[in-house]
Amino acid sequence: MNISFVEMMANAGLMVKLVMLALLIFSVGSWSIVLMKMWMFRQANRESRYFLDRFWECKDLKEAHVSAKEHPLSPEALVFVYGFDELQRIIRERKSRGVTKQKLEMQLATMDNLKRAIRKAQLIEFDRLGKALPFLATTGSATPFIGLFGTVWGIMTSFQDIGLRGSASLAVVAPGISEALVATAAGLAVAIPAVIFFNFFNNKLGDMEAEVENFSTDFLNIIERDIITRS
Repeated sequence: MNISFVEMMANAGLMVKLVMLALLIFSVGSWSIVLMKMWMFRQANRESRYFLDRFWECKDLKEAHVSAKEHPLSPEALVFVYGFDELQRIIRERKSRGVTKQKLEMQLATMDNLKRAIRKAQLIEFDRLGKALPFLATTGSATPFIGLFGTVWGIMTSFQDIGLRGSASLAVVAPGISEALVATAAGLAVAIPAVIFFNFFNNKLGDMEAEVENFSTDFLNIIERDIITRS
């Protein structure tokens, strides 16, 4: 006799039902994160391309700053805004003290401040892009064991039924074993996509980090050349 999945779950014990509910929660959570991250990384890549194209066409940093404000989802744009704002604060502070020329110590201090501001921006942006990814890792590592627990519990229940009924026929054992094995299958079905997408997004994040580092280096080089020519 064929038994549908719904019937198996309806006839399953309380513990197996709780296991399946936990797996369902993990599945909904992980797929929500996957869809959100797909949109986030796509938007970040698109806005970064637009900003970088515009950045190298701009005549000065102020014009680039305006462009960066128009691309808030671009990691490079956020890093530039942080660095530019820090540079403007330093310039205003120097002007307020009547400093027109920068000595070597001032140049080094300016670059150190900029590097710290840019590093802070990088950490903020990487934290934003990498947020919720640990949940995918947890799902990938935990759900197979949750499913296995449901399987073990279901098999234990089946053996108890055998003892109570005094029969080990297939008709007695099969329903309990089936619902128990479904828990393991469900655990794997939740875990496998979570692991795949965690690795995918992790690699994407690594690529973005490298691109942001390259842009930060170029930006600092531009500032350093400008400071040297003005000193």
